[in-house]
Amino acid sequence: MATYSIGDVQGCYDDLCRLLDQIDFDSQHDQLWFAGDLVNRGSQSVEVLRFVKGLGERAVTVLGNHDLHLLAVACAEAKGQSTRRKQDTFTDVLQAGDRDELLTWLRHLPLAHYSDKRDVLMVHAGIAPQWTLAQLLSYASEVETILRSDDATLFFKQMYGNQPDQWREDLHSWSRLRFITNTITRLRYCDQKGRQVLSEKGPLGSQAKGLMPWYEVPGRASRDHTILFGHWAALGAGQQQQRVFSLDSGCAWGGAITALCLDDFEYHSTPCLNVKTQA
Repeated sequence: MATYSIGDVQGCYDDLCRLLDQIDFDSQHDQLWFAGDLVNRGSQSVEVLRFVKGLGERAVTVLGNHDLHLLAVACAEAKGQSTRRKQDTFTDVLQAGDRDELLTWLRHLPLAHYSDKRDVLMVHAGIAPQWTLAQLLSYASEVETILRSDDATLFFKQMYGNQPDQWREDLHSWSRLRFITNTITRLRYCDQKGRQVLSEKGPLGSQAKGLMPWYEVPGRASRDHTILFGHWAALGAGQQQQRVFSLDSGCAWGGAITALCLDDFEYHSTPCLNVKTQA
């Protein structure tokens, strides 16, 4: 049995299938870990959701910011409101006959996955440098509880925004949940004190002075664990530090789709051939 972690698919179902063929994925014995953003930007979001959901226990998936955005749009449209963005490409999900089943499944996915056996943590984007592994998992569960409750509608209304940008244990209510969500699903750069600058999205070297990737902040409390993350297409897939592995190789932007074998930590990629939407 082999286990592979796969970066952002973002609706690129055909490309995902070619990657799985390349690694000789066996749906009866192998396991896939998806690092979030199953949907949006590519043209086959509903096929991706159906496929991953259909894998059952053969798949582990965490939520990404695009997955949460889909849930927020669906929730708003159910109440006659529209929060779609011009570049959104998940209409196929919202018009699907099995829409409700797929969205319910998506809403019950975790924000973080940790394997004690492997000592490997997977999140979509990052971890606040101040957080230990135990804190990350505890804070993620706070958001997961809201997502699965009747308060999800209120959460989605409050989810968007870049503030607060610094963690404090006394953060409460929507500000606390927004910070946790932003950290796990949107984070790229921080300053030396762990203040998040979510507007910085470019490759290494393009950031403002004094900023660094979240995993390079001195004294990061999670540094003793292996961490997998996607989200950062401009960074690319590769080993960023001894125990930090990025997975997003920009499939939705005409790059590649990448899998990391968790048995030997070897990368496998295939170029994306589908025509993609514009950013």
